[in-house]
Amino acid sequence: MVSSLQMAKSAYFGPELFQFLSDLKNHNDRDWFLANKARYEQHARDPFLRLIADLRPGFEKINPRIVVDPNPTRGSMMRIYRDIRFSADKTPYKTNLAAHFKHARAKADAIPGYYIHLEPGECMVGAGIWRPEPRAAQKIRNAIVAAPKRWQQVTAGKKFGTACMIGESLKRPPAGIDPKHPLIEDLKRKDFAVSVSLDDRDVCDPALLKLLLFSFQAMAPFVQFLSEAVGLK
Repeated sequence: MVSSLQMAKSAYFGPELFQFLSDLKNHNDRDWFLANKARYEQHARDPFLRLIADLRPGFEKINPRIVVDPNPTRGSMMRIYRDIRFSADKTPYKTNLAAHFKHARAKADAIPGYYIHLEPGECMVGAGIWRPEPRAAQKIRNAIVAAPKRWQQVTAGKKFGTACMIGESLKRPPAGIDPKHPLIEDLKRKDFAVSVSLDDRDVCDPALLKLLLFSFQAMAPFVQFLSEAVGLK
């Protein structure tokens, strides 16, 4: 599927994206942002929304249940405005672009899905579920115990290429899990997620769309395993 896609005729992003995000990091206040809002819209928001729209046909083949919405206010693109109500850090803006593509039946944020993160020197794509609530985490662990070979298949390195598991783990085995289980390190995970790093040059390349779909397709069996484990099919 991915191999038949034509590369974009031109890149979605240029170096102006990373220059804007770097400048925002150094001038993270409302007055500066309003004075530079046209830069944000031209070099960050609008091309990111075009990328999301172009990802949708590919995702329909990878997993039609995943929502890929280019709506600028309630779609897949995450808000650049930070929620500072309960944070000691009162800077008002995020210094990255991000999008989250989740299951259409999902009712909460901590559910399996796919993720794009664009930040100078820290670009990546990812998939999985981040910090699931205890009941969901237990369902995932039960699914791993019930189907260890399938879990090993969907997390095999050759499936992901350069992807790796990310997140935190429990210090002790979860309750009810054999400490000597051969997959104990996976069963101790708090986060069931993988990521692939991107070079800034990859983000500015016309082949970005093809690269993202290739990565998401490789991650699809992993996301499907997690989705089934928490009752999303």
